Amino acid sequence: MNAAAPSRKRRLFLAAAGTFLACWTTGAEAQDYPSRNITIIVPFPAGGIVDAAARLLQPELEKALGRSVIIENRGGAAGVVGTAAVVKAEPDGHTLLIVTSSHTTTPVINAKVPYDTERDLAPIAIFARDPLLFVVSNNVPARSLAEFVTLAKAEPGKLNYATPGYGSGAHFVTELLSQRAGMKMQHVPYRGGAPAVLAVVTGDAQFSALSGQVSLPQIHAGAIRALAVGGVQRHPALPDAPTVAESGYPGFEAVQWVGMLAPPGTPKPIVARLHAVLTQALKNPDVATRFTSQGMTPVVSTPQEFQATIETEVKQWREVAEAAKIKPE
Repeated sequence: MNAAAPSRKRRLFLAAAGTFLACWTTGAEAQDYPSRNITIIVPFPAGGIVDAAARLLQPELEKALGRSVIIENRGGAAGVVGTAAVVKAEPDGHTLLIVTSSHTTTPVINAKVPYDTERDLAPIAIFARDPLLFVVSNNVPARSLAEFVTLAKAEPGKLNYATPGYGSGAHFVTELLSQRAGMKMQHVPYRGGAPAVLAVVTGDAQFSALSGQVSLPQIHAGAIRALAVGGVQRHPALPDAPTVAESGYPGFEAVQWVGMLAPPGTPKPIVARLHAVLTQALKNPDVATRFTSQGMTPVVSTPQEFQATIETEVKQWREVAEAAKIKPE
């Protein structure tokens, strides 16, 4: 026993020393952060909601961090290419990722995602939310979501709904609504939100669930009609449009969010610093106004809330995909 005691004490000492050294190193890294320019990877082409959000934040991050912030659009495979690059990047806070809520549908629809969506990134914050708007073509006689559901149920599979693509958030949200309402429509995927909303304008599709960024201009122009709003509250630009929950589906929420993540293993003090910078930036009324003008509501979740959102949504969309027979590609 006496011979073993020194050995055990030595192991405990070494473990404590290792923990201290790790904490000291992490603290030093965070104190020196950032030590060079920061790259934010947007895993989609320029022009979409993620790109817009990144560029709205860019000058605020540069002022707060004292370094240039470079936006790099690295599209491909519905966001997988750019996301995979961040997963493999050095976990030092100098390479970041901005994604939208399609981040949680991708692992459901793509059988070859080379990372674990729920585990292989460090969440920093959801910093913007954009409730989806449930819209119809002007040639649809329904004036409320309830009337539209009645119309769709009367002729199963006859009405078309447009989405920005197979496996997109709009695809899953519409299937979720269809399952809740007991209706069946024909899915028509397009290459992006702009052609999807145009399909509703022309009447090629009768229904869609789209972001305010692409649908509000058409609604205000009278080219399409809004039946309901996917947020928990009514949209400030559409005060007369009820929420989906108010329309007979309590608890239903359909919101496109935008969030920032870092490579796995990024030190917690760096995550905390970036979270604080985001929080401060979105307190700026001018920044908030610019987000609102793009149809986005600025918010800042905690990293823990962001992680919980990712896990909850991946589970939910897997269940929706199974029920709707949405197959991974």
